[in-house]
Amino acid sequence: MIKKLVSHGNSAALIIDKPILELLKVDMDTPLEISTDGRNLIISPVENGKKEKKFRAALEKVNRSHGKTLKKLAK
Repeated sequence: MIKKLVSHGNSAALIIDKPILELLKVDMDTPLEISTDGRNLIISPVENGKKEKKFRAALEKVNRSHGKTLKKLAK
């Protein structure tokens, strides 16, 4: 897919088609990180810290409840 920048005030904007946004689970409220490797523009959704915290809390709960059993199974 080839896109062109469009004028947006004194800036340039890149219009991203809805199917691509849906595929990436990105909406108007999703924070995006923009970086470059020196040749390419890289636009990535910012990792959600809430998901990480939720995962860590669940993992900790499982380890508290079943840590001894898991250690025995690992042997």
